[in-house]
Amino acid sequence: MEIITSSAMFGLFLTFVTYGIGVLLFNKFKTPLLNPLLFSIVCCIAFVQIGIIPYDKYMLDTEVLKNFIPVATALFAVNIYKQLKIVKKYAFAIFTSCLVGSLTSILSVMGLCRLFGVDKMIEASLIGKSCTTPIAVDISVMNGGISGIAIIAVVCTGIVGAILAPTLAKIFKVTSPVAEGLAIGAASHVMGTSKALEIGEIQGALSGVAIGICGIITVILTSFIY
Repeated sequence: MEIITSSAMFGLFLTFVTYGIGVLLFNKFKTPLLNPLLFSIVCCIAFVQIGIIPYDKYMLDTEVLKNFIPVATALFAVNIYKQLKIVKKYAFAIFTSCLVGSLTSILSVMGLCRLFGVDKMIEASLIGKSCTTPIAVDISVMNGGISGIAIIAVVCTGIVGAILAPTLAKIFKVTSPVAEGLAIGAASHVMGTSKALEIGEIQGALSGVAIGICGIITVILTSFIY
């Protein structure tokens, strides 16, 4: 067993296997709680915590996955190009929705942090939670926050969005694919967008558009606020 866990590829193998099992379980039981990404994260954390693989080794084994984040994000552009007519048609609604969504995200973080007396450094770390990771980290550092907390906030926000997005759309009776896509992208960035692509091509495209626009708007707004 030690020979296997000490392999240079064990962390990567563990990540792929747990994600694959998560996909199988999700397809079988169709419950948001068995989201493949969430299942993989929980399993990998459990393996690290019980000492099967040290944290430092796991991070080293999976370092290569970071190189695919920009590529995966850029691939959303393909789907956006396919839905370019819809993007042009709803251009004003898209910008307005992203502006309101970004402002709501920022104000909700600030309001809750100040309500509960959270330190300004933590507030600055959480302020970009609905942006994609590189933007959120830059916002955090720029405003005196902690990049590690910003990354955790982004991951948690994305997972929650990916899990709850379809359910919330049904509860609030959101039937427009444009509105659903924008809401998912504005609230839960890339992780939510991957779920939006499963729901439909229009939802995926609009969610991808929202990632970029909300990121830019959030950077501008936080610059003025701080």
